[in-house]
Amino acid sequence: MKYVSDKSKLGKNITMGHFVVIDNEVVIGDNCVIGSNVVIHEGTIVGDNVRIDDNTVIGKQPMRSVNSIFKSEEKLLPAKINEGCLIGAGVIIYCGCEIGTKTLIADTAVIRENVTVGSKTIIGRGTTIENFCKIGSNCKIQTNVYITAYSLVGDYVFIAPCVTTSNDNYAARSKERFGKFKGVTIKNGGRIGAGAVILPGITIHEDGFVAAGSVVTKDVEEGVIVVGNPAKVMRDVPENQLLKNQ
Repeated sequence: MKYVSDKSKLGKNITMGHFVVIDNEVVIGDNCVIGSNVVIHEGTIVGDNVRIDDNTVIGKQPMRSVNSIFKSEEKLLPAKINEGCLIGAGVIIYCGCEIGTKTLIADTAVIRENVTVGSKTIIGRGTTIENFCKIGSNCKIQTNVYITAYSLVGDYVFIAPCVTTSNDNYAARSKERFGKFKGVTIKNGGRIGAGAVILPGITIHEDGFVAAGSVVTKDVEEGVIVVGNPAKVMRDVPENQLLKNQ
């Protein structure tokens, strides 16, 4: 049993599991595989050769708490999943998102509204990317990473498991914090080791490398390795590890 709106447009050679819901004005390309219990919300665009596994939701509109810093209730644009993407089981991709070609989003990841993800990027299991973020192409963001709202991640960035970023220097205790939220910026080729914590507004410059478990309180300059709590410069990144030499 499934529900497919007669106002949707489906391509050729589409396979669907049980209890799929495809809402009004959805467009799905050719040769797609859609698992069971998948919900694809109104207006979502899915390109050719996309796989969406069981229990996934695409194009969800957000809910707003009375205490949310995001006050707008306007309806956001539909989600777009480009050609060749692999979307795992239990994933939630909100409206206003665009996922680039041949990107993989693994099981139980959450991509909040108004996020763009580039091409051939990997988003690991259980990772959350909050709203108003931009993620580049050819990135590897591993299991259980948390990317805070208003963050910018360049191309060829590596983020190891359980890295946490933050955007609120006031820790929710001052009205002054409104309008001052600032995510992190990780420029092309930046790398972050497992379990590191990146504080609000930090920039990791090109080829900057944060060692595992570090707490980053200051910007990381181009091509250096930082380590510790608080993180301090240890040495330069080896020449053969720089992005230009890959």
